[in-house]
Amino acid sequence: MDDYNFPQVTQLAIPFFVAAILIELWLVRTGRARGSFETRDTLTSLMMGTGNVVAGLLLGVVSYWALLWLWQFHFFNLGLSVWVFLAAFLLDDLRYYVYHRIAHRVRWVWAEHVNHHSSQHYNLSTALRQSWTGLFTFMFVLQAPLVLLGFHPAVIAFTFGFNLVWQFWIHTEAIGKMWGWFEFIFNTPSHHRVHHATNPRYLDANYAGTLIIWDRMFGTFVEELEEDRPRYGIVKNIGTFNPLKVAFHEWIGMFKDALMPGLTLRQRLNYLIQPPGWSHDGSRETSETLKTAYVRRNPGEAGKPGLPAAPAVPAE
Repeated sequence: MDDYNFPQVTQLAIPFFVAAILIELWLVRTGRARGSFETRDTLTSLMMGTGNVVAGLLLGVVSYWALLWLWQFHFFNLGLSVWVFLAAFLLDDLRYYVYHRIAHRVRWVWAEHVNHHSSQHYNLSTALRQSWTGLFTFMFVLQAPLVLLGFHPAVIAFTFGFNLVWQFWIHTEAIGKMWGWFEFIFNTPSHHRVHHATNPRYLDANYAGTLIIWDRMFGTFVEELEEDRPRYGIVKNIGTFNPLKVAFHEWIGMFKDALMPGLTLRQRLNYLIQPPGWSHDGSRETSETLKTAYVRRNPGEAGKPGLPAAPAVPAE
């Protein structure tokens, strides 16, 4: 097992994270770059990041050891060649796309992911606003096929560290659109600003980790438009800088909904597995209803990327 001891990529990158945040803060505060910082918001993001590290130390071992137990059933042992690491990075990046898409479409997973979107500012500190409860969604099972195919769990963890480092620097407004070929292949600040935006056209788009090609392939890519600048946060902002509320507010809200009196078993289950905003009586807004309402108000936008076609006009 000694062959599978790899550096902790994200831990090695911490000095870079700190330096980059300070540089961006200086650029924004001196008017040299676009962006915004709010002291309490930034502190909340830093506390969320610290909590994520602690949760990883206390609970992350559970998912790792579960995958390590699964390793005994692998069909192949692909070893440790350069090509294996590259293949692991590519396939795990696709796995991350699948996870990220599920996280926005299934409330159970959204409950842990929503805190990353809860800031109404978009800067490098936002990248550190990470979940404390990821283990409880059981989404680590998405890595099981990679383990069975012969990628050791340590290889997957190591390569995913590079994915996380990539996702740090794209949380900024200080960088505009980049070279065309780069924007076509990779996830960039422009693409990820779309993902964090609450504008109707941008909801449920650009789930990529490192490679934006997954969104282009699977029809979830939306371009950032200068005439529709991203507005950040979540559809119903929580209005708090308390990290405990940020971390747990959606779990609490979800279970309150599922345990309401008078619901059928199916309705209770749907509050856990339907998209965020679903309600048994249709009284709340989902991303689909928000997009449809936007098109009704702006019919000229119908059918554009991220937006539905114009709704049919009822017959007289």
